[in-house]
Amino acid sequence: MEKDSPSKVSRSIVAGVTLASVLSWTGCTSHSYRKRADKSAYQVVSQVEQKIFGEASDFSIATEYTGRNPKDVRIEEIFADRSAEGQLTLSLADSIAIATQNSRQYQSAKERLYLTALNLTGQRHAFRPQFFARSSARRSVSADGVKTDSIGTDVGVGLLLATGANLSLNLANDILRFVSSPSGESLSSALSFSISQPLLRGAGKQVAAERLTQAQRDVIYAVRDFAHFENEFMVSIVMDYFRLLQRKDTVYNEYKNYQSRIKSTEYLKARSVDRAKALDVNRAEQSELSARNRYINSIVNYRNSLDRFKISLGLAQTVEIRLQDSEMEALKDRGLIPHGLEAAQGFQLATQYRLPLLNEIDQFEDVKRKTIIAANQLKPSLGFSASASVDSLDDNRYDQFDFDRVRRDVGLSLDLPFRDVSRRNNYRSALIGFESEIRSFSLTLDQLRTQIEESFQNLERLRQNYEIQTNAVALAEKSVLGAQLSIEAGEGIYRDLEDAQDNLISAQNAQTGAIVDYLEARLGLLIQIGIIDTDTERFWLTDASKVSLSTTDRSASLSQTIQSDGSVITPEQLFEL
Repeated sequence: MEKDSPSKVSRSIVAGVTLASVLSWTGCTSHSYRKRADKSAYQVVSQVEQKIFGEASDFSIATEYTGRNPKDVRIEEIFADRSAEGQLTLSLADSIAIATQNSRQYQSAKERLYLTALNLTGQRHAFRPQFFARSSARRSVSADGVKTDSIGTDVGVGLLLATGANLSLNLANDILRFVSSPSGESLSSALSFSISQPLLRGAGKQVAAERLTQAQRDVIYAVRDFAHFENEFMVSIVMDYFRLLQRKDTVYNEYKNYQSRIKSTEYLKARSVDRAKALDVNRAEQSELSARNRYINSIVNYRNSLDRFKISLGLAQTVEIRLQDSEMEALKDRGLIPHGLEAAQGFQLATQYRLPLLNEIDQFEDVKRKTIIAANQLKPSLGFSASASVDSLDDNRYDQFDFDRVRRDVGLSLDLPFRDVSRRNNYRSALIGFESEIRSFSLTLDQLRTQIEESFQNLERLRQNYEIQTNAVALAEKSVLGAQLSIEAGEGIYRDLEDAQDNLISAQNAQTGAIVDYLEARLGLLIQIGIIDTDTERFWLTDASKVSLSTTDRSASLSQTIQSDGSVITPEQLFEL
C-alpha cells in the first residue's frame, strides 16, 4: 500500500483540527455559557450556605428576562409591564412573597451575592489546567517573487499551582511550503515542558493563592450579608404593611371625629335659638372644618404611602391593592410580646449570631493576613526554573521525536530588593491599616453594646407608652361621653366637648402607633442581636427567635428606668454613685 505523502498528512491534520475547532465553537453558544456560569455560581452559594447555616436555600437570580436575548427585549414591553392593571387583596404573608419575587432591591441584593460567587469560580479556574490551541496561516512573497505558505499550530496545557509554581507542556507544529515548488515542503514539530517556582518572594500557598483565598472568604461574607439583608428586608415589608394599616386606622378615626363634629355643630345650631351661644356655634363650625381637613390629609397620606408600598413590592402603580385589617386586629389581640432578654445577654448573643459582626471578625483576620503578604514582598526574588524540549526527526517526520537529543535547561534567578521604596511603603501602609482595623473593630464592639443597651431602653419606653395610651383612650372615651351628656343637659360647655374629642382622636391614633412602634423596636432588636427567625410562619406574632428566650425571668428584662413594682426611679436614684 502506498503511503500518504507528508503534505497530504499535514493537510489532513490541519483540516481535522480546523473542523474540530469550528464544531467546538458552534457548540458553545452564549446560552450555554450563561447556563454553565449559573450552575457554577449556584453551586458555590449552595456549598457556602450549607457550611454556614447547615442547609442550602433555593437561590436563583432568574427573572422573566433571563435566557432571552437582550436585543429581543423591546422598551414597549417595559412600558406595558408597568401599565398592567389589576386588583389584589394582600395579606402580610402575600406581601412578603410578592416582594421577594418582584422587589428591585431584593433582586439587586441577590445579584451582588451571585457576582461574588461568580468571581470565586474565576479564581478557582486559574488553578486548574489551562488548555490552549492556536493556529495561524500566512502567505509571503519575497522581493524576487518567491511565494511561501506557512501554517503554525500550537497546542498545550498550563497549570498554576498554589505554591506559586507554573507548569507548561507545549506541542508546536510548523509547515512551510514553497508555492512555486510543490516538492519544497518542510514540516517540523517541537515538544517542550517547563516549570518555574518562586523560592522566596511570592512562594507558598498563603501568598501565591491569596486572591483565591480572599475570593473564598468574600463569598462567605456575601452569604452572611445577604441572609442579614433578607431579615431586614422582610421586617421592613412587615413594618410598611403595619404602618399602612396604622394610617388606615387613622383615616377611620379622623372620619369618625369629623362625623362627630358635624353632629355637634348641628346640635348647637338647633339650640342656638334658645340657650346655645353664637360663639359656641362658630367654634363648632371651625372645629368641623378642621376635622374635615385632617380627614382629607389622612386620606392623602394613606394613598401616598400605599404608592410607596407598591414600589417596595415591585408592583406597577396601576395595580390596585387592598390590605387586610385582620392583620392589625391579630396584632392587637396578641398584645405586646416580651423579648425576655437582658442587655448583657443580648450583647453576648450578638457576638455569636450577628452576621455583620461575624464578618468583621473574619475581615480582621484578612487585614492581618495582608500584612504577612506585604512582608513577603520585601524578600529577594529568588526563582527556580527548568525546561526540556525535543524536536521532531529530520526528513519531515514531524510526528516522531528524537528523544536522544533532548535539550535541558535548569536555572536560578535572583533579584535583590535594594532600596525598594514601593514595597517598603506598601508594607508600612499594611501595618498602619492593621492598627486602624484594631481601632475600627473595637469601636464596632463599643457601638454595638451601646446600640443594644439603647434598644432595650427604647423597647421598655415603648411598652410603657402603649400602656399609657391604652389608659388614655379609656379616659378620653369617658370624657367625651361626659361632655356630651352635660351639653344635652344644658350644663356643659362646648369647649369641653371639643377638647375631649381632640383628646380621644389623639389617644386612639397614639395607641395604634404605640403597638406598631413596639413591634418595630422588638423585631429590630432581634435583628440587631442576630437571632431573628423570619422562617417562622407569621413571625411578627411570635417570639421569632432562633434561641430559646422562655427561660429568662421577665422582671430581668425591665430597664433600670422602671422598677419591678412599676414605679419610675427618682432623680436621686438615677444620679447616685
